Parts: sequence; structure tokens; C-alpha cells
Amino acid sequence: MKIHLPNSAFLGNIDPFFRTLDVTSPDKLKITTNKKWTSIHPVVLSMIGAIGLTVNPSKINFEKPEAKSKYYLKRMGLFKLLKIPSDIKMIEHDPAGRFIPLTQITDSTALTKFITDMIPLLHLKLEHAESIRYIVTELVQNVLDHSLSPNGALVSAQYYEKSNSIRIGIADTGLGIKKTISRSYPANSDLAAIRLALSPGITGTTKKEGGTELNAGAGLFFIRSIAKVNRNYFMIYSGKAMYKLLKAKITKKTVSLHGDPFADRFSKEENFPFWQGTAVGIDISLDTTKEFGALLDLIRKTYTKTEKERKKARHKKARFI
Repeated sequence: MKIHLPNSAFLGNIDPFFRTLDVTSPDKLKITTNKKWTSIHPVVLSMIGAIGLTVNPSKINFEKPEAKSKYYLKRMGLFKLLKIPSDIKMIEHDPAGRFIPLTQITDSTALTKFITDMIPLLHLKLEHAESIRYIVTELVQNVLDHSLSPNGALVSAQYYEKSNSIRIGIADTGLGIKKTISRSYPANSDLAAIRLALSPGITGTTKKEGGTELNAGAGLFFIRSIAKVNRNYFMIYSGKAMYKLLKAKITKKTVSLHGDPFADRFSKEENFPFWQGTAVGIDISLDTTKEFGALLDLIRKTYTKTEKERKKARHKKARFI
């Protein structure tokens, strides 16, 4: 496998990075970087961590970074996670208010500890902390509950002062969305499976409309809605397909929520290199984040409306006597 870190790979321009992924020869991994500068979204870092853990450290060739951004990779814990020797000398910085290093989470206990540690490190206000806590908990719990990934979830996050935003990346190398959603719903492609996973009331754990008491099929829909209401990017990549929610245009004061992710302003790709598992990236602007309780109320109303419409449409199907 080969991964090249370009000079820039954030959610808005991440497509070229995905196209360059080489997933052949899964028993070895070569990582190269742009020689002048590398600036990447945490989801890229999480993907490298996830795929790197599937390879024996002795089979990982990380070409020595030359750009100053090599210190970022060191601070974010990539070399340490993958057990790669590194002679990059640097003064360790206090991560408070800047980033959450690459972290492997394999069970609910580790997830609880991560969430507890994450909030004070990012110095988040209460109205911001609730949404960030919800997003990370839901995404990681999805991995633990559905992916069957032997290495769990790889999580990283960073605060960007210039844009006053938090960017979060979570990746795994488990079953992938198509296999998990197909347990309960027919999905003939990776993109169709992603569409189902992002729709309210759809879960791979049951065919029951609206899910179960413990798994209502709402997590990814809620997270997509949080991103849309706050006019931020949201991206999910699994198998050969990627869905990316684009920033909502500021044409009116309120944003309409849709049950169907394809009714939003989005971009898609169905022929990327095959990613064994799922990768999710989301940006949260701290300037525009809505009050969390009110936001969830709005999302729940859309969830309930969509669920009723789906049931009504199903019962209206023609019956032949």
C-alpha cells in the first residue's frame, strides 16, 4: 500500500488525496510527504493510523519528512502509534486548546476516558462541548458496535484558531458500511449503503422501521444535520464511495433539514480506491454552532417526520387481491 501526503488535504479538497491511495500489497505500507509543506485534516491522520495498524511495523516505510510540518506528525503521535522509529527532535508542546493526538479506542471504557479528557484539552464552552461530545461518541460507538474492526477506532482532532473551528477525523478498517447495512437493507453499491446509513431510522442491526430502543439509526443522520445547520463540511468514505456534505449556501436565516442525504447540497464519488472500513471527517465552526438542545429538537422533528413519511409510503403500495 502507498499513501502520499500532499501539501493540502482538508474536507473541501480531499478528493485528490483519496484518488492517490494505493491499497494493493496490503502486507506493506509506504508513506511519502510533500517536501515543502503538508497540511492535512485529522481524518487523513486517522486513516493513516487505521491502515498502518494492519501492517507489521517492520513493513512500514515512512520516507523521512523534510517539511517543517513533520513536527505536526510527531506531535499528533503518528510515529508512536505505528511504532516507527523517528529521529525528529522537538520540544513537546502542551496540547491544550490545539489538538487531540491520534488515539486508538477499542472499547467503551476507553471511549469514556477519551471523551472525558478531550473536552478540557480543547477548552470548549458548554454549548460547544455538548455537540462535540455527541459527535465523537456516536461515531466511535458505531465502530465498536458494527465494524468488527480488530483495531477499533482511530480518532484525532484539532482546533484551528484562524477559523475558530474544530476538525475531527475517525477511521477504522472493519467491515465497512455496505456489509453492515446489508444485514437489514438491500444495498447494491457502497454509495447506496452510505445513503441508507445517513438516513434517519435506518440501521444495520434490524429491519424494523426506526431501529430498536438501543439503536435507532439516528446517529449519522444527527451528525450530518449538525454539520448542515452550522454550514460545515461532513464527509464519509467507505468501500469505493464517498459522500461529502457541502457547506449550505447562506441565502436565508434558517436551513431546511432533509431525511434523504441526496436532497442536500453534496458531492459524491463511486470509484475511489477501496477503503476497507469507514472514514468520517467533520468540521464544526465554533462561531456558528447552535445551542445544542434546540438543535437536537429540530433534528428530532425531521427524524420523526421522515420516519412517518416512509411508513406511509410503504403502506400506500398497491395490494393485489
